[in-house]
Amino acid sequence: MEHIGDIEVVPCSSSKYLRPFRVHYSQNGTKKYWDFMRTHDSVSVLIFNTTSHCFILVKQFRPAVYMCEWERTKPQRSLEEEPKEGPADDVDPPPASAGVTYELCAGLVDKPDLSLEEIARQEVLEECGYDVPVDKLRKITSYRSGVGVTGARQTMFYAEVSDENCVGEGGGKEQEGELIEVIKVPLHEAMNFAYNESLPKTMGVMFSFMWFHNNMASKYKISTSV
Repeated sequence: MEHIGDIEVVPCSSSKYLRPFRVHYSQNGTKKYWDFMRTHDSVSVLIFNTTSHCFILVKQFRPAVYMCEWERTKPQRSLEEEPKEGPADDVDPPPASAGVTYELCAGLVDKPDLSLEEIARQEVLEECGYDVPVDKLRKITSYRSGVGVTGARQTMFYAEVSDENCVGEGGGKEQEGELIEVIKVPLHEAMNFAYNESLPKTMGVMFSFMWFHNNMASKYKISTSV
């Protein structure tokens, strides 16, 4: 695992990924307000390799997860106290592994000239190294993610691949700072993996594994029990 250091917390005055807002509104005659972030929608892809009967996931360092874990190690403070800005060196930082998560291959919907399927295809190629035709992507569903803060929509797809579809190592775009490790989860271990709390993962991983077991069990002759 790579070393994480030289951490400094600073205000975020502008970002191409998110924008904070406060909305004032009236609900049943009661005036209220809510703070939210405007972000891009996204796509995710559950990838199943039919050659090796395993799921293809990505593993990467997530700064937001890491900082949440770091906050747990700091002395307790009141909710009204502002986070300290500047170098975060008041306590020993947790290991980099504290910020690593297992996820579905995914990406932002930030290319208006491409369909959701085309964006999903690009992400599978860039992150996992598989070349999947657009017509081989099956939409599972779409849902709202982060409803308390963002309300963005994520659309989930399913793709079956074989070793013949593997045309590269994946790993994401290095020029965009992506450092992604491709992970294989054997089919017979998938549900234990999904419920193993020691393996930090997104809800998308858990939901998609359950979807697979509910919808593809007969095709691959698997048990639906955990």
